[in-house]
Amino acid sequence: MSVNTAFSSAHRLYVKSLYKRYLTNSLDWTINRPLWREQALLIRAEFEKNRDVTDPRTLAQILEKAERDLVAKRHPDPYIAPSFPGGTKWERNTPPVMHTDLDQEAAGNHH
Repeated sequence: MSVNTAFSSAHRLYVKSLYKRYLTNSLDWTINRPLWREQALLIRAEFEKNRDVTDPRTLAQILEKAERDLVAKRHPDPYIAPSFPGGTKWERNTPPVMHTDLDQEAAGNHH
């Protein structure tokens, strides 16, 4: 039993990234996790259906179609974790910069 090594590790990373982007986009549209899980299983089945494709041209067509579908289904306002850049809590209430007397003297601010 041999492992199919027709495609590079970069190809595998690309497919994994595409799969994750599909799942993330699906989660942006569906807040309820049990409902999302059903969609995730359908996405997984679609990827599994094309798992044994070895023809590079056919595979390129499949991946191109998947990218187009993903762009067409992209959520207009995707979820961003609150503490991530662009999130609702990003840089909210950042701690003030505390300067010591030595810092002020070094900066030349003698007040």
